[in-house]
Amino acid sequence: MQRGNLDDLLAFLAVARERSFTKAAAQLGVSQSTLSHTIRELEERLGVRLLTRTTRSVSPTEAGERLLRNVGPRFEEIEGELAAVSELRDRPAGTIRITATENAAEAVLVPKLAPLLRKYPDIKVEIVVDYALTDIVAERYDAGVRSGEQVAKDMIAVRIGPDMRMAVVGSPSYFRERSLPKTPQDLTNHNCINLRLPSHGGLYAWEFEMGHRELRVRVEGQMTFNSTGQILNAAVAGSGLAYVPEQFAQPHLAKGRLKRVLEDWCPPYSGYHLFYPSRRQSSAAFALLIDALRHRG
Repeated sequence: MQRGNLDDLLAFLAVARERSFTKAAAQLGVSQSTLSHTIRELEERLGVRLLTRTTRSVSPTEAGERLLRNVGPRFEEIEGELAAVSELRDRPAGTIRITATENAAEAVLVPKLAPLLRKYPDIKVEIVVDYALTDIVAERYDAGVRSGEQVAKDMIAVRIGPDMRMAVVGSPSYFRERSLPKTPQDLTNHNCINLRLPSHGGLYAWEFEMGHRELRVRVEGQMTFNSTGQILNAAVAGSGLAYVPEQFAQPHLAKGRLKRVLEDWCPPYSGYHLFYPSRRQSSAAFALLIDALRHRG
């Protein structure tokens, strides 16, 4: 294949991913008219239309989707290899994009990455807090962080934290007006602070286990958030019961700002794992990040 044909394919991939000639042209550093001419020539050479254009949108045709799905990843692999080769130098460099939950970012990523970033100033890390089970390949992340049970089987997973537990907590002022719940079913009589998760399509059901008995309780209350930090703050303020990772609540428990209940119903579960596509060739910066995050407990 001639070099010009590769450039045309790269131009098509940029337009198909961005769904916009304007954004793709800016990304490639060419004019929109030049880019449009390049795509037309590619379509004429292949004898098939690759993009559907309207005055408001651009989208791939069936043929375009096939090209995007099958050829796109190969170019990403080539780009990854070139990036890895360019980093074979004294100072590893590059930007690593990671999607993680709020608690994972605060409890694991930030403290463990701080020494690494001080030592290697040319490495940059972008952390996007997201509770959805994001497709890291489609969204072009280098890696994701989730608990072990949530990692897809086709991913390489590296444990970066110990086993965790959830905790049901409330403030002393809240419990002065209500009796302590003895079983998860008692939560239906309490004002519980809900968490809305994109990955669950609605409100998160609190999960409990004792022995071989497992329960999922859909609680009700006056407040709902999409952030664990907000939920914890509301619980400290006396707004209701919260269901949060144990280590997130521990500082407040130690100082008496929160009281824990139903502890026997919250067994340990697999801790946080960093996961990434098996086909990804590790750059020097990414290898250092994995080593910095790896759990050694």
